Amino acid sequence: MLTVEQILAAQKESVEALLGLTAKAFEGVEKIVELNLSASKTALTESGDSAKAILSAKDAQELLAAQTALLQPLSEKTAAYSRQLYEITSGSTANLGKSFEEQTAESQKKFLALIDTAVQNAPAGSESAVALLKNAVTAANSALESMQKTVKQAAETAETNFNTVASMTEAGRTATKKR
Repeated sequence: MLTVEQILAAQKESVEALLGLTAKAFEGVEKIVELNLSASKTALTESGDSAKAILSAKDAQELLAAQTALLQPLSEKTAAYSRQLYEITSGSTANLGKSFEEQTAESQKKFLALIDTAVQNAPAGSESAVALLKNAVTAANSALESMQKTVKQAAETAETNFNTVASMTEAGRTATKKR
C-alpha cells in the first residue's frame, strides 16, 4: 500500500523537476532577450550613423552611396540574427527535451516500482484490477514514447529546413558579391 511519505516524496520530486525545467526555459528566454537587446543597440547605433551620413551628403551620388551602404549588409545581419536565434532556441529545446526525457524515465521507474509494491500487497482476487492497471501504464508509456519520437522528428525537420534556407541565403549572397 502506498504511504503518505511515498506520495509526498513523489510530489516533491515532481515539483523539483518542474522547477528545474522552468529554470532551463528561462535560461533560453534570457539568451533571446540578450540577443534582442544587442541587435537593438547595434541597429540604433547604425541608424544614427547612417542618418548622419545621409544628412551630410553633398550630392545625389553621396546620398545614394550612403543609402546603399545602409541596405547592403541588412540581409547579412538578418541572416546572422536568425541563425543566432535558431541556435538559442534549438539548444534550449534540446536541453529541455533531454531533461524532460530523463525526468519522465525516472518518474516512470519510480511509478512502476510503486505499482509493483502495491501489487505485492494487493488482496487476493484483485489480479484483474492489477493487470488492468499495468496495461494502462504500458499504454501510457507507449503513447509518451511515440509523442517524444514525433517531437524529435519535427525538430529535425525544422532544423533541416532552416539549414537549407541558410545555405540558399549564403549562396545568394555569394552570387551577389560576385556581380
